[in-house]
Amino acid sequence: MLLFYHFGRYILFLSHMFSRPERLTVYLGRTMLEMKNIGIGSLPIVAIIAIFQGAVTTLQIAYQLISPLVANPVIGSIVSDSSMLELAPTITCLVLAGNVGSHIASEIGTMRVGEQIDALEIMGINSAGFIALPKILAGIIMIPLLIIISIFLSNIGGIIAGNASGILTPDEYIQGARESFLVFNLIFSLIKAFTYAFIITSVSCYQGYYTQGGALEVGSSSTKAVVTSAVLILFSDYLLTQLLL
Repeated sequence: MLLFYHFGRYILFLSHMFSRPERLTVYLGRTMLEMKNIGIGSLPIVAIIAIFQGAVTTLQIAYQLISPLVANPVIGSIVSDSSMLELAPTITCLVLAGNVGSHIASEIGTMRVGEQIDALEIMGINSAGFIALPKILAGIIMIPLLIIISIFLSNIGGIIAGNASGILTPDEYIQGARESFLVFNLIFSLIKAFTYAFIITSVSCYQGYYTQGGALEVGSSSTKAVVTSAVLILFSDYLLTQLLL
């Protein structure tokens, strides 16, 4: 029953964001600020994860497929497709759920326990739309861009690892990646990215918005936001894969 309670309140929270919209200029300024925080702020950790992700995957695939019967470009093909279909969108967004999600939940939760949200409501401002909507819009815009960067850097990491270990040359890796590239794979990856971005931002905003208590409850809301986002990301990953592949 608790699951249905939170799901219903989550839907009402999303609908409340659009019930009394503010001026577009208000959302524009706050959205640009959130895009900077979510996108630029998360870029270093995304880049580090992507490069080592591609490098490690290349070495592991080469270890499993090392054989005179398997052409070297096949390694590049597998690593490239794996990065695009699963590793870049899912692993990156699980990390962003911990980084971005916890930050959003703790920020809004602090505003709730500090009665700043109540002050906005008293002034006649739609607090849900004013606080949450710019964060959700910024996440939907910036997280897919981070996923594209992650895919690119994963392949760079694979090329570097393959060349440094002598497993395959950069030309062989690129040849395999080109031969197996499908536009649908990239579209599928972006569908995942938009879905995960909405989950991370909306769930984190919801958990923070309904925080009750003090500093301890703010930390609890932050933890719930990360755990719930991670579970929903994994569930939607399976669902999207089953439906689209």
